[in-house]
Amino acid sequence: MTLTRAPNYLMLILSFVVALVSYRFVVLGLSTAYPDMPGHIQAHWLAFSLHVTAAPISLVVGAVQLFPSVRAKRPVLHRWAGRVYGVSVLVAGLSGFIVAMGAAGGLSAQLGFGVLSVLWIVTTVQGVRFARSRQFARHRRWMARSFALTFAAVTLRLYLPVFFVNGFDYTQASVYVAWICWIPNLLVVEIWHRKGS
Repeated sequence: MTLTRAPNYLMLILSFVVALVSYRFVVLGLSTAYPDMPGHIQAHWLAFSLHVTAAPISLVVGAVQLFPSVRAKRPVLHRWAGRVYGVSVLVAGLSGFIVAMGAAGGLSAQLGFGVLSVLWIVTTVQGVRFARSRQFARHRRWMARSFALTFAAVTLRLYLPVFFVNGFDYTQASVYVAWICWIPNLLVVEIWHRKGS
């Protein structure tokens, strides 16, 4: 079961743009690149650094893996890209969970981002497990769920300007985007699975 090409290309483009922008810290430094997150940087410097380094990798690699031609025509590339994706999700998910515990916006934001991190790892581990047991249909379903959570990096950045325009600052917006950046993504994937089954 695969998505049509247009959504694939749109997700690929958005993923590349967000990943590229995320690496602005390489030139600017963490504090300048993420001015709304001084608490994260001070309290969890290593975890924050690992998260902003690994998450963009999972975003780009995961978006490339959406294309059926990658796994059909380049199975070796697909397997190695899958390994890179799995490791980057594990690193970004674990570090993201640590960072989430201090998320601006209080308990609601901390829970939202924390649950996202846990589900991100769980869905990816399930996807890898089914690939290793050669249950490829189940593998694709779980990896679709995993990428829906990876894509939260994009949807979060699409939602934030809406809150900013309506007078919210980052801390206030975090209460909501911590949940809406990933729950609708998962719902879309589950509806897509049901229609395709």
